[in-house]
Amino acid sequence: MLWNGEQIRSPDRSRRTASAAAAAQPVQPEFHLRPNKLVTYKHVAGVMASAQRLGITKIGLIGAEQFLD
Repeated sequence: MLWNGEQIRSPDRSRRTASAAAAAQPVQPEFHLRPNKLVTYKHVAGVMASAQRLGITKIGLIGAEQFLD
């Protein structure tokens, strides 16, 4: 998993910390997910659900055109 282009070694804790910090900002940044074609959807959905539980309200998938084939 990458966060802002950097690999996260401990995804759960790092993702929670970064997501909580983003959610606490007065104007939230957009949270973009670029799923890998080889990753099952349940993992992508898990990241989205986790971000939503932490208060992220602007969540979007990018790069979805890779799944059109």
